Amino acid sequence: MNHSDHSIENLPTEQRQRCEVWTRVMGYHRPVSQFNRGKQSEHRERRHFSERAASF
Repeated sequence: MNHSDHSIENLPTEQRQRCEVWTRVMGYHRPVSQFNRGKQSEHRERRHFSERAASF
C-alpha cells in the first residue's frame, strides 16, 4: 500500500480523528496543544526539512 493511498481527501469525515503533534523544546518532548499562543505561533512558522542518505 502506498502512503498516498490514505490521503485526507479520500478519508470520510466520520473516520477522521485528531492527531496530537509533539515536538522537542529545550530537551523535553511536549504536545504542541499545551504551548501558549506565542509558542504555537512560532511552531507554525518553523521550516521542516528531510535528509537524504549520503551517496558514496
